[in-house]
Amino acid sequence: MTAILSASELTDELAGPRPPVLLDVRWQLGGPDQRPAYEAGHLPGAVYVDLDRELAGPPGSGGRHPLPDPEAFAAAMRRAGVGSDTPVVVYDGGQGWAAARAWWLLRWTGHPAVRVLDGGLAAWTAAGGEVTSDTPNPTEGDFKPNPGVLGLLDADGAAALARAGLLLDARAGERYRGEVEPIDRIGGHIPGAVSAPTTENVTQDGRFLPAGALRARFEALGADGDTPVGVYCGSGVSGAHEVLALEVAGIPAALYAGSWSQWSSDPERPVATGPDPQ
Repeated sequence: MTAILSASELTDELAGPRPPVLLDVRWQLGGPDQRPAYEAGHLPGAVYVDLDRELAGPPGSGGRHPLPDPEAFAAAMRRAGVGSDTPVVVYDGGQGWAAARAWWLLRWTGHPAVRVLDGGLAAWTAAGGEVTSDTPNPTEGDFKPNPGVLGLLDADGAAALARAGLLLDARAGERYRGEVEPIDRIGGHIPGAVSAPTTENVTQDGRFLPAGALRARFEALGADGDTPVGVYCGSGVSGAHEVLALEVAGIPAALYAGSWSQWSSDPERPVATGPDPQ
């Protein structure tokens, strides 16, 4: 099963004998709350999932969006109708970051059949897809978490990978270089990390580049097929989008979920600036 699907492919599956559970994960960094947008119009049958409350734990020592407790996450997924073997499709407004976070969490906790709608709601409506304001009342699912299916890094693991493997920084280049830092304590990057903005993995309308183009991009950054790959971002959201892009390219990668928000909060951890990894 591929990690993404198009609006036309989703239309066919929704009309088929085993339609997927739909999760609407619209989210905007710093707000406003996207539930009103969901209530105004969403894919028929889609259930709203709140990234800050259901796809992350409370901010703190683990970063701005630490991983949620697996049992709490699984309970939220069951409320949304997710079963252990029912196919799931997640989407957001089009940027893809929040949908990728939901995809990553479901895959990490062991769900075998979850995909992201490529281009999100924007692609769906552009293709003539129906939207509704009707709020569904799904039958509770039976999903049970089994964490560890996808690679997960802590701060020490990320530092080690930056030295011995390939650690990609998915943030904008100016944040990597330390020229600006609008959110966290200090700008810069983990020493040894390579700048790889996730915005360069998609077209202007938010759809992923073809798998071959993505693979060529990551190979040029050092993903040679033998070197272990990890990703981080600001708080583990856009980094999940880069892990998804790597998945589309056929390259497995681990996520440093605490990301820069956790790394930079400790003044004892080293910080590199400028365009070079070191």
